[in-house]
Amino acid sequence: MGSHGSSTARRKSPARPAPGGPDAQRVMDAIRAIVQRLRVSSRACERQLGLSSAQLFVLQQLDQAAASSIAELAQRTLTHQSSVSVVVTRLAERGLVTRRASPEDARRTEISLTPAGRALLRRAPRTAQAELVAAVDRLPADERSGLAQSLTTLARALGAGDEAPPLFFEGEETPAEAKAIDREES
Repeated sequence: MGSHGSSTARRKSPARPAPGGPDAQRVMDAIRAIVQRLRVSSRACERQLGLSSAQLFVLQQLDQAAASSIAELAQRTLTHQSSVSVVVTRLAERGLVTRRASPEDARRTEISLTPAGRALLRRAPRTAQAELVAAVDRLPADERSGLAQSLTTLARALGAGDEAPPLFFEGEETPAEAKAIDREES
């Protein structure tokens, strides 16, 4: 009689469905695929050029036309002014862009590529960020609006919607920057 008690306690409970069901699975798969594509592109950019993909994305925007201000460049890169300002500072320190006061309004800083920046772009791949922006632009307006609303809601639910996020992977150091920091600390 006592021998059956232990096997009864070990019965399997019925399988529980995945949280959120198939839609949640599709959302997670899509987010993972996008993040993976951005990460792979970023690493390739770092290995090939010694720049973050965010820095390359900014250079590519400047290749289309110089920016009359940080605000304009932020608008073109679809990010916050403070984020693009950090990237521009790093690019200027490497001699890839120049910043100068606007002749029309000294409060504005004009940003343009240097010859070194143009030379680097000739051997640079297209960034996954540029591809992502182009893909979003190709969506029908109602789908783009719905996606924007859904992602904003999701970001807020994660507590990530209140601060201006940096450009993709820009908070991470490139290998060249990491080596320079190591040399300075030695």
